[in-house]
Order: sequence, then structure tokens, then C-alpha cells
Amino acid sequence: MLNSNIISLQKEINWLREVIKVRFELYFSEQNKTQTLNTEPPDLSLDNSVYSRFIIHYKFSGLERLAIILTLASHLQPQVLDVFFTRNKQFNRVFTEFGGIKAKNHSGFVPMGETLAFLAGASSLHTKLAIIKLFRNEHLFIKHNILKLSPAEDNEPELSGTLEISQEFFELFTFGEAAKPNFSSKFPAKLITTKLTWEDFIAGENLIRDMDDILLWIKHSNKILNEWKLDEIIKPGYRALFYGPPGTGKTFAASLLGKKTKKDVYKIDLSMVVSKWVGETEKNLARIFDMAENKDWILFFDEADAIFGKRTKTQSSQERYANQEVAYLLQRTENYNGTIILASNLKSNMDEAFTRRFQSILYFPMPKAKQRLKLWQNYFSKSLKLDPEINLKEIAEEYEITGGSIVNVLKYCAIHAADNNSKIVDIEILNEGIKKERIKEGKVI
Repeated sequence: MLNSNIISLQKEINWLREVIKVRFELYFSEQNKTQTLNTEPPDLSLDNSVYSRFIIHYKFSGLERLAIILTLASHLQPQVLDVFFTRNKQFNRVFTEFGGIKAKNHSGFVPMGETLAFLAGASSLHTKLAIIKLFRNEHLFIKHNILKLSPAEDNEPELSGTLEISQEFFELFTFGEAAKPNFSSKFPAKLITTKLTWEDFIAGENLIRDMDDILLWIKHSNKILNEWKLDEIIKPGYRALFYGPPGTGKTFAASLLGKKTKKDVYKIDLSMVVSKWVGETEKNLARIFDMAENKDWILFFDEADAIFGKRTKTQSSQERYANQEVAYLLQRTENYNGTIILASNLKSNMDEAFTRRFQSILYFPMPKAKQRLKLWQNYFSKSLKLDPEINLKEIAEEYEITGGSIVNVLKYCAIHAADNNSKIVDIEILNEGIKKERIKEGKVI
């Protein structure tokens, strides 16, 4: 697949070379600087590459293909664009029409929207306006996070933004497989998974039924919205609130939903999203939602009351900005076409404007004795063996702890079993592990 993509991309880059050559010849010949180019893009219909199939599937025009390959060229063969460093001898500076900037590190030419406009139609206003429309929200470039224009500086022309391709589509067009975004300051979210299965989800009937409702929506949403044409009435996506004490399985449940439906689940790190600076929180959230748009990801906001909490009624400037953030969140979550899960310890902490719009509100209670026994049995039946003195039923009835705490006890026991070079867990070590968990929870020993 790599070789197939290389062949298709090289055809496109060779076409870009020809477009640049012809445009420069026309521009400097003074014949017709705005003449529309007649250089046809290469035929990719016989190519067996991800890139060619993508271009053909979406029936991209020559202008759209030119935008894509111009952006890719700066990454793959930047020397193709060196000609744009040609200087205007009259003014001893670069040509305004060429746009672009000099990269900081590799010293190559980074094209702008203005560069694309020059190649496609020089000073033609019709072409410029057509290019601006390529980067509106309704275009596939933006809908699918393929290409974008970086924001222009204040009071500068829109096309002075640089052309940028998402890492996801750069990987798809080159290596044939879309890259999953890495955790960073620009994308403060981590892909979460689980090796456990649905059978390991120990919960009451009500909670399991509510989880099934989310699964049914994910399974049938396309039929409901598109085949049955209910998208005019029902908003896209699904919004759910998970609430209950820490360690009761909220994150685990979100991971299971992703595993069951074969969808990526991204856990948002709110500590990197929330900012004291005005407008920064919205920008951070916008990056996440923009990246997730049309990916059908499950977005999981843990400890969500930190940002989705109740709005205040006071009118200090800081609180007004906080209320604006909540309003922005409300709008983005309502329009997100995937599944959003908010997790909180207390339902009462959440802003009612959000809870009114949730399709499901799921309570994750402390597990009852029977459920605790199943959790103890499941977790301690993998590799470790329990001392015959240990009665899990008595332990489950005596200690009211969560599944998360039981996992911590398991880890404590495994560490000491490994240190003793034995897979047998004795009752003293088990009791010590339970004691540590109860101390952490502030309970009397």
C-alpha cells in the first residue's frame, strides 16, 4: 500500500510542478496573469492506492486536488516550492501574490491560501472566493478534518493563513492507514481500552439496561436519522451522564462501550483543557471537538463537573466568562454527532442545562454484597491462588468497597506474592491490602 500511495502522490506532485511552471511562465510573460490554467490533474482511476480511492470517492475537483497536493508537497518534496522564494527586484522583497512563509526549522516554503489562489487563478477574484469556500464548515476539508487554513493574524486577509493537513490524513495518504491522534497539549485526550469483556461488568439490572440503551442507539442511529429521515427532528449523537462514587466502574463502562461497538474512546484530560485565561478553555475544547467531528468517537469527560458544573448567578467578569464556557460546551455537545459521556461523582454538581439534554443518566452505586463477591471472585481467579483460610463471601459481606478498590487490593497482593515468589495470597496480606484501601477512603479500621 505504501508503494501504491507513493506512485499516486508522485503523479500528483509532478502535476503540481507543471502547474507551478505554467503559472510562473504566464505571470512573468505579462501575457495574461489571470488566465485559468488548463493543466489537467493526472488520471488516478487505475491506481490501487488509498490516496487515489479517496480522491475518486469524493469526486474532488482539480482545485481541491491542487489544495491537497500543494499542502502535501511541503512535507514530502519541499524543494518543489523553492521557486516561490523568487524576489521582486523592483521592491527587493518576495512577491505578495505568492503568499507563503519561510519555515522556522527546515527553511522551506510553507504555502498559504494565497499561494493556492496564485496557482489556480493568480489575481482572479472568482478563484479567490472559490478557495475561501473550500475552508468553510460545510466543505469536506473541514467536516472531515482533512485540510484547514491556520487562523490569520488579526486584521489580515483570510487567505494569509497557512495550509495545514491533519496528521490523520497525512498518515492515510502516505502510509495507507489513518493515524490515531497522540496525547498532547493540542489534543489533551487519551485513547482508553480494556482487556476485560462485557461479562466482567458486574452491575445491577437497571444499570445494565441503561447501558444497553446506549448500545442500541449506536447500533441503529444511522437507520433512525438517515433511513427514517428523523434527522430533521432528532439531534445527532448521544449524550449520557455517568454518576456515582469513585471506583464504581464509570471509566470501565465507557471502555466497554467502545470495545463492544468497535469505536475509539478518548478520555479528555480536563486539567489541560480548563484555563484561567479568557477564551483559552473554548479554544482547547474546540480542538478536541474539531478533531473528533465525523470520526464517531466516544468522548469521555471524567470528573466533568470541573467544566460542566453549575453556572453561577453572580456577575463578576471571571464568572461571566465561566458561564460563557458552559454555554459554548452546551452548543458543541448538542451538535456532536458521536457519543459523549460525562462522568461525575455527584449528579447535583452538574448544570441542569446539560442534564436536561442527556438521553441517559446512569447511576453507578456502591456494589452490593453479591456483586462484591463476584468482583472478588473474578479478579482473584486469574492467576493468583487464595489461601484456604480466606472466605471471600465473608469478606464481600463485611467490607463495602468498590470494584476499583478491589483491583487495588489485587495489585497489592500480587506485588507481595511476587516478592515471596509464590502465587498464593495469604490472609494477612489480603487483610493488609483491604486495610490500606479503607484508610484511603477515610473509614474506621
